[in-house]
Amino acid sequence: MPVKPIEFLGDSLHSLREFPDDAKRDAGYQLDRVQHGLQPDDFKPMPTIGKGVEEIRVRDDSGAYRVIYTARLADAVYVLHAFQKKTQATSKRDIELAKQRFALLSRK
Repeated sequence: MPVKPIEFLGDSLHSLREFPDDAKRDAGYQLDRVQHGLQPDDFKPMPTIGKGVEEIRVRDDSGAYRVIYTARLADAVYVLHAFQKKTQATSKRDIELAKQRFALLSRK
């Protein structure tokens, strides 16, 4: 299976680069797995954002981090949003931002 390229939407790459080193390294490793057609070690589907959207869950000493992406399109893995999770539930703002980016992607 060929390796899919990654496309970062909006400021998702900048946000991912702001993660602490351990969280950034783990998120990068998990995205590499997705590029190779494998599932991340810790993820959950995010159907409220869109069909085929998933959330990679990363933890380190400073907290929990999330990378929302879709790999359902044939041409690439699209990272919709990356952020530090500060509450038990994913915030409405983070979900809405990922939904907006997914909607833009769906119009391509």
